[in-house]
Amino acid sequence: MAMLKVENLCKRYEKFYLDNVSFSLDEGYIMGFIGSNGAGKTTTLKAILNMIQNDGGSVEIFGKAFTENEIHIKQDIAFMLGSSDYYLRSRVKTITNVVKRFYSNWNQQAYENYMKRFKLDPGKKISELSEGMRVKYSITLALSHEAKLIIMDEPTSGLDPVARDNLLELFQELVEDGSRSILFSTHITSDLEKCADYITYINSGKIIASETKDDLIESFRIVTGSEGDLEKVEDYLIAHKKNSFGFTGLIKTDELKNFGYLKSETPSLDDIMIYHAKREENYEEAAV
Repeated sequence: MAMLKVENLCKRYEKFYLDNVSFSLDEGYIMGFIGSNGAGKTTTLKAILNMIQNDGGSVEIFGKAFTENEIHIKQDIAFMLGSSDYYLRSRVKTITNVVKRFYSNWNQQAYENYMKRFKLDPGKKISELSEGMRVKYSITLALSHEAKLIIMDEPTSGLDPVARDNLLELFQELVEDGSRSILFSTHITSDLEKCADYITYINSGKIIASETKDDLIESFRIVTGSEGDLEKVEDYLIAHKKNSFGFTGLIKTDELKNFGYLKSETPSLDDIMIYHAKREENYEEAAV
């Protein structure tokens, strides 16, 4: 069953357009939402949760229209910023006492268990918690009201490698029983190599791809060749970079059959993002 189904979501600003964004996330999976800064990740997440006024499209969560069932559905979802925006001078226990009043399904025992597991002190002020501990506190609140869909905007941003790795392991643990799903945006693509089942890639407000991580990576190839080779293949490349021996570029795997003489290798998620961004830059330059 689809935990989340987004269809043709649109939002127009003066200098940015969220253009018919569509994707879905089934229960029991982790989806990484990737794109460069300004690509539309945060705008999409806010549009999904009706935090901004959309210009078109629809969102279903747990099989129900979100805008028509928002109050009820929000009992079972959680939205978290990477760095919590709680009042920094407040103590953890004070914020908890406020938050739990909003949830009819609050589980105090679960809350206390996660607080112990994460070694969170309810008497500490938010300002006294590290970035990693703040994220863990946000997750504690989410799990204590038994959220089934967890949506996070850049949760690993600003964390050191050890803290990031611990959080990614936690994400995998949370979806193991198939009852929860996680959608999180990030520009740190190495995080997704470790934990994501699906990738949705947005660039300049448009969805480039939304599929399994492996399928996305397999659908492209990095190719290298001479300057003479470039003349033959250039029209088929997503984008390319010239260098002293010729060029390096990104091509769709299906197109590669016509250019078997080129050296090719599997791209990283970073490669896919970089070359698509370069293609967009080339279009903008050509339009000037």
